[in-house]
Amino acid sequence: MESRLRPVLYIIIQNNKDAEQVISIPGWDVKEVRSIESAQACIATQQYDVGLIQLEETSGKMLQAMETLITQHRAIEWVVLTNEACLQQTPFCKFIRETCYDYVTLPLSDSEYTRLLFTLGHAYGMARLTQDDGESTDDEYEMVGCSPSMMKLFGAIRRVASVDASVLICGESGTGKELIAHAIHERSSRASMPFVAVNCGAIPENLIQSELFGYEKGAFTGANKQKLGQIEVASGGTLFLDEVGDLPYDMQVNLLRFLQEQVIQRLGGNEEICVDVRVLAATNIDLDAAVKQGRFREDLLYRLNVLQLSPPALRDREGDIEVMARFFFDRFVSEGQARLKGFSQQALLAMQQYSWPGNVRELINRVRRAIVMCDGRLITPEDLGLADGVATEVITSLEDARELAEKEAITHAVQYCRHNMTQSAKLLGVSRVTLYRMMEKYSLGLSMETSVK
Repeated sequence: MESRLRPVLYIIIQNNKDAEQVISIPGWDVKEVRSIESAQACIATQQYDVGLIQLEETSGKMLQAMETLITQHRAIEWVVLTNEACLQQTPFCKFIRETCYDYVTLPLSDSEYTRLLFTLGHAYGMARLTQDDGESTDDEYEMVGCSPSMMKLFGAIRRVASVDASVLICGESGTGKELIAHAIHERSSRASMPFVAVNCGAIPENLIQSELFGYEKGAFTGANKQKLGQIEVASGGTLFLDEVGDLPYDMQVNLLRFLQEQVIQRLGGNEEICVDVRVLAATNIDLDAAVKQGRFREDLLYRLNVLQLSPPALRDREGDIEVMARFFFDRFVSEGQARLKGFSQQALLAMQQYSWPGNVRELINRVRRAIVMCDGRLITPEDLGLADGVATEVITSLEDARELAEKEAITHAVQYCRHNMTQSAKLLGVSRVTLYRMMEKYSLGLSMETSVK
């Protein structure tokens, strides 16, 4: 029965050790510690979803140390137990507001004790929800998605990885073509051998042959020693030719010969060198159209396009935008300020309505920029640079009308009570916890500089 208890880290920091009140927490596997150093040691050896901090000290040094602990362990939802005297101190209130899930006031009455247990349970649930949000990911290269189109792509990757034929990956810029190539290589029999990526559009035209095929010493002015080309470097493994459609037409015949014969000649050399390598290629242009226009060799296209994968554009991946946004938020959140919690509902709506011409690459860039630029607890459409992409609210159902009324009632109550959350909650006839949840749901007042009361 003991193994079914949920673990909670209980940190007790107090000035007056004689007057301390240690709280009993039934239904939890409690690990009690008396210092931040001990807490760090516990977190290093045990996973905690919830932490309880009994903090009755307001010194700047202590708050800084506690904020460092919380920032280092963002996956843990932290609840603070403190007294009214501490809550009169502005820096202490700011610390709670910006870093913690919630707080409960000491000494505990029966109702406050019940609320503490409820808050811990809710914090635990939110922490687990954050971890178990239904993402399907490639552990190594972070291909994220759970939409039907991505499930189909993941299955296709597994199938093509099991054979050794050439693969052409066709898709818009930013859809993750190189990630797909990596995933194919890692699941193939060549996984322990090199993966070499070459961007055909980034190499100057006069250097492409030497870059791909290498050269012998003395092959040209400045060739002071032999250099292996990228094809030879990839021997035994996988060669990924990114933006292969940008390869100059007169160089395409050399690549075609290699694909046909599996041999190369270094520039300035006469020896034919056998190279065993699997070729994966990617392009964001229509190669069939390029063939008709005389910009790409038809015989080379046939050699490259034995198998084909087409990653979907982000706008066509139903349900994946929010999943990916949250995934990359968790990955880069350490670049922002400590109080940052996630996305507002308006931001999520703006992302759903945006067309994402830059696909996943653009999503990553916008999320990272928003994390750095956001001043509040939740990222807004303005932080994402998508303010113009939010549609005007239209009431289309009773649910919409109810939500609009709730938002207006909360706004008026908070303003009337001058941002006193306890008084606002009483005026609305809800608990303070419920008020916070509703404010977070509707992104109301979460970036206000208010005191915690």
